Amino acid sequence: MDNNNDTKRIVAEFEEKVKKDLTAFLQRKGALDDHVPECPDVEARWGEIAREYLPDGAREFQGYPVVSLGWVMLIGMAMSYYWDTDWEKYSKQKNLYAELRDRKGYDNFDETVVQDVLGYRDEPAEKVTELVAECASRVYGLLNHEHVEPGTEAALGCYIAAIHQLYLAGMAMELNALGYHMTPFDPSNN
Repeated sequence: MDNNNDTKRIVAEFEEKVKKDLTAFLQRKGALDDHVPECPDVEARWGEIAREYLPDGAREFQGYPVVSLGWVMLIGMAMSYYWDTDWEKYSKQKNLYAELRDRKGYDNFDETVVQDVLGYRDEPAEKVTELVAECASRVYGLLNHEHVEPGTEAALGCYIAAIHQLYLAGMAMELNALGYHMTPFDPSNN
């Protein structure tokens, strides 16, 4: 079998595994409805966000893997908040990740997003931060059980797949928190 095709298959299967795990976990926690909200505008920014985040995330992964994974979930949450509040402004802004990171630095990224952007304080802030950490820990466990050789194309692909799904989970979780509940339309209620 072609090594490149094998790598693509491994990464695609891993990404699907992460998506299913995060969705089921967040639904059990009450952070997502049965039908997960989507936002094509925020999803479309993933390529740009990934290019901005990857140097920081990959560097930090060695010593702080849960932070490296969790911060990207917070980016998804911030992007959903921006979409809801003033997408006209934020859709034109470049380097949104760098702008967030540079407010208080990479090490305080959680505080910047949870408190300064999303406005959570005290117990709600702790709950959000804890849920993000739980999601990142789950994904880190999945990465560890994937048994791909570190430093390989497959390892990088799995890391990128993991942060992609965490970004999307953060996006969906914040949309849900903002009141975007994707319920079927019932024309008989009109």
